[in-house]
Amino acid sequence: MTKIMIVDDDNLVTQLLEKLLKIDGYETASVNDSSKAIEIASSVKPDLFLLDLMMPQPDGFKLCRMLRQTLEFATTPIIIVTALDDSDSRAVAFGAGANDYITKPFHPNELAERIKEALQ
Repeated sequence: MTKIMIVDDDNLVTQLLEKLLKIDGYETASVNDSSKAIEIASSVKPDLFLLDLMMPQPDGFKLCRMLRQTLEFATTPIIIVTALDDSDSRAVAFGAGANDYITKPFHPNELAERIKEALQ
């Protein structure tokens, strides 16, 4: 089963994403503390990350860079799911190694399609 790791400091967002992903048949793991994300990911071994940007240290930009510098996650798809809807944030996220970028609020069908594309 495909595993997706959600990293977002908002517990309600992680719960919503978990429900949506489970409906689509994915196994999920959620982390609300970004400082523990890599440690937990090493045991979960996700096939894809959904990553918020606006979190306490490390923020999502830094965490994305850290994941890319970690050998086991260097090529794991990362989709940014954030409320930041400006071109600078997008540019920095892609520069940090993100594969895709979706703004909140998002449509569940759009998220599902983006996940399918990233996993191919």
